[in-house]
Amino acid sequence: MNGAPAAAVELRDVRKSFGRAEIIRGANLLVPRGQRIAIIGPNGAGKSTLFNLISGRFSPTSGEILLNGENLAGLRPYQINRKGLARSFQITNIFPRLTVFENLRCGVLWSMGYRYSFWQRLDRLRDARLRTEEVLELIGLTRRRDTFAGLLTYAEQRALEIGITVAGGAEVILLDEPTAGMSRSESEHAVDLIRTVTEGKTLLMVERDMSVVFGLADQISVVVYGEVIATDTPEKVRANARVQEAYLGTPQEALA
Repeated sequence: MNGAPAAAVELRDVRKSFGRAEIIRGANLLVPRGQRIAIIGPNGAGKSTLFNLISGRFSPTSGEILLNGENLAGLRPYQINRKGLARSFQITNIFPRLTVFENLRCGVLWSMGYRYSFWQRLDRLRDARLRTEEVLELIGLTRRRDTFAGLLTYAEQRALEIGITVAGGAEVILLDEPTAGMSRSESEHAVDLIRTVTEGKTLLMVERDMSVVFGLADQISVVVYGEVIATDTPEKVRANARVQEAYLGTPQEALA
């Protein structure tokens, strides 16, 4: 449609089977550039499998996955990352024996064109250091710069992982349950952080906490039994009778 935002990510009739078990059953999804989309659904609906397909960890059995109009078929996760897509995981994925600064620098180096070299001192790479310091400040961990990542609190580790995800400058960010295991105050802080670091970028996230979803998402996509049954604004999804029946239960139970 003329005037509609271009798609950052698009899924076209995507299917994924493991043996005889069909997990994703003809999923269709369009994520416009610059939008924040939350994927919700019951346990076993296929949300994480969709993330693994988009990021290249799994290959679809059939269908197409496009990033900025380019078919990702056959590409490995690192190749997709170089095309501008980065993701986090449900389980915190950091280097516990490196400092906060060193963790973030790992996320910065490749995106700036640096390759592995025994002859190049990392502390002499001024541009990488400055970019790392920018991300440190962005995620609020400057005072923890020299702390080993394994010694951070859980919420700080999640903030660090989000920082690593965005450090390379990817325009499409996938966050898999970024507030899982957090207290209410920690979740509120995480929402503010995610809103800040994804400003102007495309965000696709899986999240269980409805207050986080409604606080961040421009649109919500509901996945049930491997299909996307609805994609709409939070208000319209809240009122969608099919969504209520298939996933959310009664309106009072689900979205209070």
